[in-house]
Amino acid sequence: MKGRITIAHINITAKRLILYFFGLFFLSLGVSFSIQANLGVSPVSSLAYAFTLSTGISIGLMTIAANVLFIIIQIILSKKFNLREAIFQLIITFLFGFMMNFTLFLVQILPAPETWIMRSAFLVISLFVVSTGLLGYFSTKFPLMPYDELTHVISEKFNMQFSKAKITSDLLNVAAAGLICIIFIQSLGSIGIGTLIAAYFIGKITGWMMKEYQHHLIDWSGQRKAIAEEVIETAEPGNDTGFEEELPEPFENPTAP
Repeated sequence: MKGRITIAHINITAKRLILYFFGLFFLSLGVSFSIQANLGVSPVSSLAYAFTLSTGISIGLMTIAANVLFIIIQIILSKKFNLREAIFQLIITFLFGFMMNFTLFLVQILPAPETWIMRSAFLVISLFVVSTGLLGYFSTKFPLMPYDELTHVISEKFNMQFSKAKITSDLLNVAAAGLICIIFIQSLGSIGIGTLIAAYFIGKITGWMMKEYQHHLIDWSGQRKAIAEEVIETAEPGNDTGFEEELPEPFENPTAP
């Protein structure tokens, strides 16, 4: 029966939540490695880290502050307010902020990278760890974090392709972060060569990972099987369902340029 909740559905939801949690964890861990590299963080984290450098407040709290700002901008641009979506985004924001503090603490236990070789190594590690996080995060098809959702709002508001909206939001975020750092600490602070490298390579690496590994994650979580079973269960013999019984393709990578 349509809408029936079974043990299988619960197991699938649990696996998706695990995948989502680890996706966010690896995202935060990758950002923490880029912070320690001190070569500039990725565009998505540049504003939060600029707040941290300017105020001395922890990256976790400033990540929350930056994402709350992104939610407010979403509401202003879309001229819509969905309480349920806002609450869910806030929950994700607080969870990610906690993870940022925790993973930065873990990374700071490691010896500080003092040479260009070690700093470059930390930056490369951050690229692959962030991409791994994005792979898990997007494969669950759960609601997006405020920054990614804001990109969707920009795309719809100004009738732009998502890739162009992504570039626009990244540029605006980096520009705002750089301006804040110049005003308050008289340097570019969170912006550097690592920001440019991350902006280009994270999308490339994530796209490759999604092509190679996303279908394995979808199969593991049971999403493909669940959709197939739902189609079979809801389709009555002799009736035209109005769509072909196809399994879902791997989800689009919103970070891809």
